[in-house]
Amino acid sequence: MTTQNTWKVTFSGWPTNVAHRGIVLTSLNESIPFKGFMIKDDSLLLERANPDSLGARFILIGFDGIESVRFTDPIKESIFTAAGFTGKLSQH
Repeated sequence: MTTQNTWKVTFSGWPTNVAHRGIVLTSLNESIPFKGFMIKDDSLLLERANPDSLGARFILIGFDGIESVRFTDPIKESIFTAAGFTGKLSQH
């Protein structure tokens, strides 16, 4: 699976009981905090909590431009195992 497909699957299958917020790191090394998102084909529309330095509140990015996603809310291990991850997280 390509990275583009990985991110598309991640956002398309976002668990309903996990808030739609976090931080996307782009291939241009830009961190984009978001509080909501929408998906269309191979694109992701991110809604920022605050406007960026140019005043933008929404950012449209291709899944191929995503390097990583950071989760800002606490998430239970069961959410990750349901998403196919294996192993064990610390309990602290």
